[in-house]
Amino acid sequence: MFRFLVRRLVLAIPVLLGVATLVFSLIHVVPGDPAQAMLGEAASPESVSELRSRLGLNRPLHVQYAAFLVGLARADLGVSLRTNERVSSAIAARVPATAELALAAVLLAVVMAIPAGIVAAVWSDSAVDHAGTTLALIGLSMPTFWLGPLLAIVFSVNLGWLPVSGRGTIAHLVLPAITLAIPLAAILARTTKASLMDELGEIYATAARARGLSEMRIVLRHAFRNSLIPVVTVLGLQVGGLLTGAVITETIFAWPGVGRLLIQSIGFRDYPLVQGCILLIAVTYVSVNLLTDLAYAFLDPRIRLSRD
Repeated sequence: MFRFLVRRLVLAIPVLLGVATLVFSLIHVVPGDPAQAMLGEAASPESVSELRSRLGLNRPLHVQYAAFLVGLARADLGVSLRTNERVSSAIAARVPATAELALAAVLLAVVMAIPAGIVAAVWSDSAVDHAGTTLALIGLSMPTFWLGPLLAIVFSVNLGWLPVSGRGTIAHLVLPAITLAIPLAAILARTTKASLMDELGEIYATAARARGLSEMRIVLRHAFRNSLIPVVTVLGLQVGGLLTGAVITETIFAWPGVGRLLIQSIGFRDYPLVQGCILLIAVTYVSVNLLTDLAYAFLDPRIRLSRD
């Protein structure tokens, strides 16, 4: 186990370095000048040039990249060009909001998807299964940038039941969490159904039926745990991608998280803050995938991580 962890952490270094290099390159290729954005269109060329010099933006690109890597090696993400606040502090202030939203969305998706997948697998080809499949397809077909505004219009503007933006109470969390949870729940429900149906067709399930065990007991005591590895795999991949979806959702509902900070930073051409936000997403994605691999050993002791 220890060797596996060390090997995965070492392999994560070039991945994160590649992400950092790609983000640095792309953000400097995007049209726009941070100094011009900060001073406004009416600023004189002399003022813009002076600000660029003060921010170090007039240095050659390879010099800026070297300085970025040196800072990254010291866990120093730099200073925001717009607010002069340390990037690590600005991101740390937004992480709790994003973590709260992501956790709520995952819990809601699991609560909806796992029972729906089990029911659809046990009563396969029934009206319940067809209804669940239809709902899952609808959930998969609704992108967050469409679902979020729709929920806001219905439940906030028309009905007035829930706040449309901000963070503070559980009511503020409901619409953003549902927006992220519905597509995730649809994927998990379909995966749970397919995996559980495969397990119910195995020999041990047939033997359990021959011993007189009820179908539900076979599912809950034997087949369900064996079917969890594909479900955990999909959940791990989707949780990593959840932060990407949260960028759109946080913007729609003015949720003060890392995703909204990223969009604002891109708008202001705040290079250090953009790089810091995307690196956090990359680190989270790599960490979640590592935890997913570790979960395999818990779900199936036959898996030996040291031989990966």
